[in-house]
Amino acid sequence: MGSKRSMLLNGLGDLVAETAPTAKRFVDLFSGSGAVAIHVATKYDIPVVASDLQTYSAVLAGAVLERQTALEWEKIWDAWHGAAKTIYSRHRPPKVERISKKSIEEFRDWSSRRPSMPLTKAYGGHFYSPVQAIWLDAFRATLPVKQPARTVALAALLDVASRCAASPGHTAQPFQPGRMANRYIGEAWAKDVPSLSKEILRSLSKVHAKQVGTTKTADANSAADDVKETDLVFIDPPYSGVQYSRFYHVLESVATGSPGEVSGSGRNPTRERRPQSRYSIITGATKAFSELLAKLGDKGATCIVTFPAHDCSNGLSGDAVRKIAGENFKVKEKLVQSRFSTLGGVNVKVGNGRVARHAAEELILTLSPK
Repeated sequence: MGSKRSMLLNGLGDLVAETAPTAKRFVDLFSGSGAVAIHVATKYDIPVVASDLQTYSAVLAGAVLERQTALEWEKIWDAWHGAAKTIYSRHRPPKVERISKKSIEEFRDWSSRRPSMPLTKAYGGHFYSPVQAIWLDAFRATLPVKQPARTVALAALLDVASRCAASPGHTAQPFQPGRMANRYIGEAWAKDVPSLSKEILRSLSKVHAKQVGTTKTADANSAADDVKETDLVFIDPPYSGVQYSRFYHVLESVATGSPGEVSGSGRNPTRERRPQSRYSIITGATKAFSELLAKLGDKGATCIVTFPAHDCSNGLSGDAVRKIAGENFKVKEKLVQSRFSTLGGVNVKVGNGRVARHAAEELILTLSPK
C-alpha cells in the first residue's frame, strides 16, 4: 500500500489545501487506512465521506470522521479495561519465555483449543502470542456499547492488532519460526496489548472532525453513484494483482469480531470472508477504472488521482491512468517520489516483486470537468 501519509507531506497535502476549501464535500473512494480522509476532516471545515471495500477501513476513518468533539477517554478506558480484564482472568495463556519451533507449536496447540475466543483460535501462536490473543479477544468482546465510544475503541484495537502482529508489514503471512525470524517474533510478542490499547485510545479520543462526516463499506464504483458536482473526490485505486483482502484479513477479523474458519500458514479465512475487488484482477482493473472516471466525469466532479507512474501487476499503469483521465477530464499532472509495497505482485519496470518496498515515482493528477 502506498504511503499516503508521506505523500501528504510531498505534494498531495498542498494540492488538497488548494482544492478542498472550495468543495462542499471531500469523498475518498478507496479510503484504506483513512489517512487522507482524516487529514481533510481535521483540517478543513467540510464533511468527509470515506468509502472502502473492507470493514476495518470504515472503522478507522469513522473513529474520527463521525464526531466533532473529543471523548472523555478515561471513563471509557476504565469500564472497557475492567470488563476485558474479567474475561482475561478466566484464561491462563502460556507466557512467552523462549521462542523456538517447539514452543511456537505448543502456543499454537493451546490457542487452537479455545473455541470461545475466535481471534485466539485463529491467530494465537501465529500472528500473536497466546497472551496477546486472549487480550485482543477480551477487548473485542467488551467494546463500549454506545457510539461514538464503540467505534473509537474498536479503531484503537485495530491499531494495536496491527502494531503487535508478528508479520512483515501486513498480515498476509505471520513470521514462521527460524533462526532469523525468531528475533522478530519475540519483538512483536513482547508488546503489551493493554498498555498499547490505553495509549492509543487516549490519543485517538482527542482527534475529531471539524464537520461530522460519514463512512461506508462499498465498492468504489457503487459509492461513486452518490457523488455530486460540488464534491472533491480522492481516488487512490489498488495497483496490485493480488486482492488486498489477503493482506489485511487479520484486521478485518478484528473489525468484524469473527475470522470464521481459517487455514494455511497465512491463517486465511474462507473466500466468502475476503472482499474481492475488480481493481485487483488483471482482466478487470482497467475497465473498472474507466467506468469509474466516466461516471465521475458525467457528474462534473473535481478529482484527485494518485497512482504509481510505472506498470503495475493489476494491468494498470501510469500511462493508462493518464490516458483514461484525459478522456473524461482536463488533467494537471505532478510527479513525486514515493515508496510503495509490492504486496507480492510483480512489477514490470521496478523489479521482480520480491522486495517488500520500492522507491518509485507516483502520479498526482488533478482532474477538472471538461
